[in-house]
Amino acid sequence: MKRWFVLAILGVSQFVMVLDSTVMNVSITTVAADLGTDISGMQAAITLYALTMAAFMLTGGKLGDKWGRSAAFRIGSVIYGLGSLTTALAPNLTVLLFGWSLVEGLGAVLVIPAIAALAAINYSGRDRVIAFAALGAITGFAAAAGPLIGGLMTTYADWRYVFVGEAIVMAFVLIVSGRIKDVPADRTLRIDLLSVILSASGLAMLVFAVLQSKTWGWLVPLNPPEVAGVTIAPFGVSPVAYMILLAFVVLWWFVRRQQQLERSGRIPLLKVSLLRISALRSGLTMFLAQYFAIAALFFVVPVYLQTILGYDALETGLKILPLSVGLIIFSVIGSRLSTVRSARNLARIGQFTLGVGLLLVFVSVQPALADWLFATGMFVVGAGFGMLASQLGNVNMSAVSKDDTSEVGGLQGTFQNLGSAFGTAIVGSVFILLMTTGFGVAVEASETLDPEVQQQVVVATSTGAPIISQQQAEQLLLDAGADAGDAAEIAQTYATTQVDALRQALFLVFALTLIAIVLARGLPATVPVPAAKAPGEPVATDAERQTGGT
Repeated sequence: MKRWFVLAILGVSQFVMVLDSTVMNVSITTVAADLGTDISGMQAAITLYALTMAAFMLTGGKLGDKWGRSAAFRIGSVIYGLGSLTTALAPNLTVLLFGWSLVEGLGAVLVIPAIAALAAINYSGRDRVIAFAALGAITGFAAAAGPLIGGLMTTYADWRYVFVGEAIVMAFVLIVSGRIKDVPADRTLRIDLLSVILSASGLAMLVFAVLQSKTWGWLVPLNPPEVAGVTIAPFGVSPVAYMILLAFVVLWWFVRRQQQLERSGRIPLLKVSLLRISALRSGLTMFLAQYFAIAALFFVVPVYLQTILGYDALETGLKILPLSVGLIIFSVIGSRLSTVRSARNLARIGQFTLGVGLLLVFVSVQPALADWLFATGMFVVGAGFGMLASQLGNVNMSAVSKDDTSEVGGLQGTFQNLGSAFGTAIVGSVFILLMTTGFGVAVEASETLDPEVQQQVVVATSTGAPIISQQQAEQLLLDAGADAGDAAEIAQTYATTQVDALRQALFLVFALTLIAIVLARGLPATVPVPAAKAPGEPVATDAERQTGGT
């Protein structure tokens, strides 16, 4: 069993990296109250954590090539552990953003690409296939375990202990990481600073614009920013639209820069030529679509369960548990089916299953939760996620040679976290925007409310309505001196608007998930067949035999 010791170290690290992406969601309202912020503040923290990893994952992979993967792994572990401790001690949202969204994210961009590269370096032949399959299974298990662990810790102890535990685990990993074999680092490698600036600024601008859409509006300006008394909305268009256009220009410049570097024989931050591989291109875009849906669901569902229905963190984790069960079961089933069905076929089944599950969750979301339908929907979502998770990681790694596994590890992390950032930012912002505008329209349309009361409510919520329960809304209105009848009516209108907005946001995720089925067309359409070998010859890996074509 000594040969699997390295895999155990890498697996524990992978578990912590993935756990951190899902453990906070069930504690959203508790953490927000602890830090004196609101749901929008937590949305920003979750989004910026994923954005940090997406923006710098490619750079982290290149630093691994320059320093050595093992050195990058250890440095990343130290940074991640320090970020976890900072997060555990955070007194306010600003420190949380620094410790979790920034420092932990920067540690993760060194650790995650190194895990994939070190697995390829330390294992070969059939052992390498087993190692990648195990890491894929650990990824699924960590994503499934996160909500339950977060719920248990938040309810019976404190959410901060999760991050203390992460720091302890990464310290242990650092101590035993000396046994990981590595290949010589390329000390002569030069990382193009302009490429780093372009990729990070382009992605940051794009995600920030999406986050601000709930306040500034997508195209028509709602509440645009003011500078020195001047409203920033050129030609009557929201600044969000301009920022998105500018972000695409910067990202286009980044791609052109990578192509120029590759043609001149220099090392690009992103080897654009890899994206010509059909299987890899499809695998990465499906990764983005998959994590978009899951991140969106993991943001809006806990908000619904905790804020609208009043569940605590543990109850929220238990409601999400069927998704975890489905994920684990179908990760195993998907891995076994991969020996008799093609990756393209299984991915399409997984994506369709994910869509069906989202539809069931959409139908179950009502002022009073349809428990069994919701549980069934979450299980089916988990089944689809598990089926996809069992295929995409191996397809991506198998589409390239062993020399490019570090590059693909960084690409995979980039697309995964970009999907998570967009899922939380876009769907979260759409939900908040729909709720705010829908509530304002509903209050204005009321025939029983006093016109003066209507105007006061509309003005008070014009820059965004807080996400609170119906009872909290009614109490706030009573404390502000509202008539009991008016307070009850406005609070009921608010609760109805919340559910309507949530259903519309979930329908958006459902529609995009079904559309994403077409992305599977570039995945391998044949079942991998073990190559014949001479006696004593090691078994070839998928990466050594698969071309990645269809």
